[in-house]
Amino acid sequence: MTAAEQPLRLGTRASQLALTQSQHVADALTAATGVPVELVHVSTYGDRSTEAITLLGGTGVFVTALRDALLQRTVDLAVHSFKDLPTAPAPGLTVAAVPPREDPRDVLVARDDLTLGELPAGSRVGTGAPRRMAQLRALGLGLEVVPIRGNVDTRMGRVTSGDLDAVVLARAGLARLDRLSAVTEVLDPIQVLSAPAQGALAVECRSDDTRVRELLAVLDDPATRDCVAAERAVLAALEAGCSAPVAAHAELAEGEDGAAELYLRASVTALDGSDGVRGSITGPAAAAESLGRELAAELLDRGAAALMAASR
Repeated sequence: MTAAEQPLRLGTRASQLALTQSQHVADALTAATGVPVELVHVSTYGDRSTEAITLLGGTGVFVTALRDALLQRTVDLAVHSFKDLPTAPAPGLTVAAVPPREDPRDVLVARDDLTLGELPAGSRVGTGAPRRMAQLRALGLGLEVVPIRGNVDTRMGRVTSGDLDAVVLARAGLARLDRLSAVTEVLDPIQVLSAPAQGALAVECRSDDTRVRELLAVLDDPATRDCVAAERAVLAALEAGCSAPVAAHAELAEGEDGAAELYLRASVTALDGSDGVRGSITGPAAAAESLGRELAAELLDRGAAALMAASR
């Protein structure tokens, strides 16, 4: 078998969502290059632990084992949910492709087809993300926000069983799993702003693997990469992890001169919902990371650090 015919080994978590995302990348890569791809299941600490996200020990709990497999050369590439990646670069590895992302907004799956505003005060709403907990509490709707773990079906099952009145999930995951029919409301970003890089995938490989880097280049979407770079620059400048109550979302539009303009919004919210800061910035897409750092600096000037410290 020649090198071109040798299947690429794609490392992936074994959850249904991770497998679906990884298979999508594998199929797209094979369709574009003709190179076969096989999935290799890798168990991560985040998958094995039943602790709440806030107690798992910071960023990287879902990616470290995948990165170890890459560095040990037991896999050739790995697919991550980009929002799970630490903002610091990983020595010896590179994000070789950022495919076009799904709609990054959050959604509600509620009993009786209710929307967020229709849920009675005291309703139990489940989510695993401190960011969502903080923003839901900040709405002042009198909801009881309940921390939950588990895969998409497990979380939605707590609504159908009557244990919870609703759960908040990422629309992207439901779209990839063909579960959008369960959604009772797509949440307005003015109410609940999404996590940095939500809905985006990161396809990582070894920095010195020229062949795989060149193959993966065909999957890269520059627009998504710019938006994610801006959002993650906010997170990095705030020195916050993926479990911090930080939200950021960037969009691209054509500017007056025809060049791509980036509009970035971000927020930091106290975990109890009692306070928060929001801001926005617009500038050239080519300056995505610097725009993210500038917006983060503004949020820090307005008290973001104290809000994050109180949430730890």
